[in-house]
Amino acid sequence: MRKKFMDENFLLNSDAAEKLYHYYAKDMPVIDYHCHLPPAQIAADTRFQNITAAWLYGDHYKWRAMRTNGVPESYCTGNNTDWEKFEKWAATVPQTLRNPLYHWTHLELQRYFGISEILNPASAAHIYDTCNQLLQTPEYSVRNLLRSRNVALICTTDDPADDLQYHRQIKQDGFEIPVIPAFRPDQAMNADDPEAYNAYLQKLEQAGNCSINTYDDLLQVLKDRHDFFAAHGCKVSDHGIEEIYAEDFTETGIRQIFLKIRARNMLTPTEIRQFKSALLLELAIMDWETGWVQQYHLGALRNNNSRMMRLLGPDTGWDSIGDFSQARALAKFLDRLDSQDKLTKTIIYNLNPADNELMATMTGNFNDGSIAGKVQFGAAWWFLDQKDGMTRQLNALSNMGLISRFVGMLTDSRSFLSYPRHEYFRRLLCDLFGEEIERGEIPDNIEEVGAIIQDICYGNAKSYFGW
Repeated sequence: MRKKFMDENFLLNSDAAEKLYHYYAKDMPVIDYHCHLPPAQIAADTRFQNITAAWLYGDHYKWRAMRTNGVPESYCTGNNTDWEKFEKWAATVPQTLRNPLYHWTHLELQRYFGISEILNPASAAHIYDTCNQLLQTPEYSVRNLLRSRNVALICTTDDPADDLQYHRQIKQDGFEIPVIPAFRPDQAMNADDPEAYNAYLQKLEQAGNCSINTYDDLLQVLKDRHDFFAAHGCKVSDHGIEEIYAEDFTETGIRQIFLKIRARNMLTPTEIRQFKSALLLELAIMDWETGWVQQYHLGALRNNNSRMMRLLGPDTGWDSIGDFSQARALAKFLDRLDSQDKLTKTIIYNLNPADNELMATMTGNFNDGSIAGKVQFGAAWWFLDQKDGMTRQLNALSNMGLISRFVGMLTDSRSFLSYPRHEYFRRLLCDLFGEEIERGEIPDNIEEVGAIIQDICYGNAKSYFGW
């Protein structure tokens, strides 16, 4: 029987899948342990002026689709009116069939605004007006948007130089959903450009109220900032890097390399890799000392279009999957920590699906029985947080690890309207398990399987992170 588009059993293709989702997965709280939501907007309890501001500002997923559909840049990042930008997005949506944007768009319209219409040029004005009217009401402030999707906790992504004032304000306001910082020290490692790196060190000096003249000074201020974040509830670090750096180095050599770049001299490619390797190791030891979870988002090839990078800057939609050689350096890095008994809980996210099995097996090398799921193969992210990408990640983890210990989904998003991605993940998860129940590959014990589903959706993350 042909199913209705995106009805209550969307993506659920068996009776068992329907039971698992509706009785076990659907109502579990959401722990969003990695996202890019701006804490300033949560602190202000912002109400968006219109659906374009809530939906299209900063959303490079949509911008990429619009550009591919022949929409000029002025309707993406330029100065056209918000209605004109929405109109162009509405004209693009019908062309996104089989792209996850099509599903995400209509899930968000359904879940937040109660709109079941298909977004297209004919419906654009009505949907725009309906959403805008709702967004003006108190029920659609960003805090209420989070409440409406049963969000239990949020981890933002924050630079060590951040003063965390908005996190303090949110806590002082008594907002019941914890908004916790995550420590992302990527800029402290980015020694490729001496001018940009020294400018960043100035910010770090101001944040730490100190001078950074030597490598030891750098380590001390990073440790101080690490402690500062911990005092504000942080239990998570995160790195968005192309690959793990694990070059051999000497401490004397690294101190000399730091003085070289501090003098605004270019480093050689070897020196850059050695510097990143040394600092990445020190940061991982800091995480171990405080019992944090460390996360590594690997495999993005960023800012490929140099012309548009100059015009618009980073994070505007010019990135892709990279084909880096990951295995040997990752094994070496994790082994350096493990051999000193200084490997903390670790999540490794992979952007190239060709490396799924590599990552799934690599995590098993360092799961030593001390903690269930100590080293995790993280959720499909960025280009892979869609039907095929998530299914492939779940299958690789199932086949080569323990999916029952998986800490589940995250949004990795800058949008307050992105939480239906957790629903999307949960539906796919339940469909995988339900299909195998129907085929007799998993016992027909809905209660037992349902408990595993609930752990993957919520329980494992709650236990793993200690929240």
